[in-house]
Amino acid sequence: MDTTTLVILASIGGTVLFLIGVPVFLVLGLWIVMASNAIGFTLSNIPTTLFEGINFFGLLALPLFILTGDMISAAGIARRLTDFSRAALSWLSGGMAISTLGACGLFAAISGSNAATTATIGKIMYPQLVDENYDKRFAAATIAAGGVVGIIIPPSVIFIVYGFIMNLPIGTLFIAGLLPGILMVIAMQMVALYMAWRNGWGMTFAFSLKKTLIAGAKAYLGFLAIFIVLFGIYSGIFSPTEAAAMTVGYCFVAGTFVTREIKLRQVPSILMSSGQITGLLAPLIAISIVMQQMFSLMGAEQAIRDFVMSFGGGYAVTLAVCMAIVLITGTILESLPVTVILAPVLAPLAAHVGVDPVHFAVIFLVGASIGFITPPYGLNLYVASSVTSLPYLQLVRFVVPYFVALVLVWALVAAFPVLSLWLTQFM
Repeated sequence: MDTTTLVILASIGGTVLFLIGVPVFLVLGLWIVMASNAIGFTLSNIPTTLFEGINFFGLLALPLFILTGDMISAAGIARRLTDFSRAALSWLSGGMAISTLGACGLFAAISGSNAATTATIGKIMYPQLVDENYDKRFAAATIAAGGVVGIIIPPSVIFIVYGFIMNLPIGTLFIAGLLPGILMVIAMQMVALYMAWRNGWGMTFAFSLKKTLIAGAKAYLGFLAIFIVLFGIYSGIFSPTEAAAMTVGYCFVAGTFVTREIKLRQVPSILMSSGQITGLLAPLIAISIVMQQMFSLMGAEQAIRDFVMSFGGGYAVTLAVCMAIVLITGTILESLPVTVILAPVLAPLAAHVGVDPVHFAVIFLVGASIGFITPPYGLNLYVASSVTSLPYLQLVRFVVPYFVALVLVWALVAAFPVLSLWLTQFM
């Protein structure tokens, strides 16, 4: 049996294992072993590559930002940010839904996680959306869509992974995602405003500058956390890893001694929760390095390049095909495996036709983030379904307007590199 046939059989076997629920790390690991045997790659190199793949100081930012998200929730900081967003935006038509999306953006600026953003903001805002007569399914869809920006607005866990895999400066990637992330929030808020106005959902309240200022003052701990992360990194005072460590320490002190909502007996459970998430991500990052070697040996990059070039090979066509591949793959896989598998293959292809590597990183990850609300996978839809106790399929129809808005923003980001690159020139 020739090498190509063996690799195809290994790929089919891996797909079957994934479909029956085997963890992605094990699926990829088994595929690597089978493909290594097929192409004659020395198996003894795999353990060394796995270890060296994550033996990197910059990756410490990953578990630290995950821990930051858990600390923010436990300290009550997320709730204070949500209160501020509601006070500032509830005077608009659809104000509660708009406030929910604004709160998602603020929480994302500290946590860097889509699932954490969806779950945390959902638990706080869903009951209030229902109380204001929003359709329950629309309320849940709003929460799911808002969580998408959790991996785009910095700091972002997935930007750290992408930067590590593709050897790009993480701080630059963070700031490149800021404007696209804000545009995504605004676009979804426009959808919420229109849907609420058309269907008569929600209640509006007179704007009160006093209440907004009071809520903002109470949310100062959250604003200070955002300041530590963003100013610390972009002023050069901290590296992303050091900023993550500082934020964890800050949130712990704030939650223990200021809000007093973190009790010492809670700390082990908070650490365990963060450790479990890190334990899911770290093996995938390590195995991505081995997969890069495998793809290189098998000539996968050249094969995909030839496939894309068959459509014409120009800048616009190549970028459009790459975006289609990311979007389709994102409907069945979470953003991390999408990044691990596709970034090493598509990024060099985009660079070959002149796409800036940082710009392509933003395009790639915005596309991957849209997959969080795209069936059949749609992780955020599952999280929102769990938080609201509504069936998954009931949320799908109501998330479509948000999907359309996000795709339009994605197209704008791809068409105008300045949206990604303008802020990076000030670093």
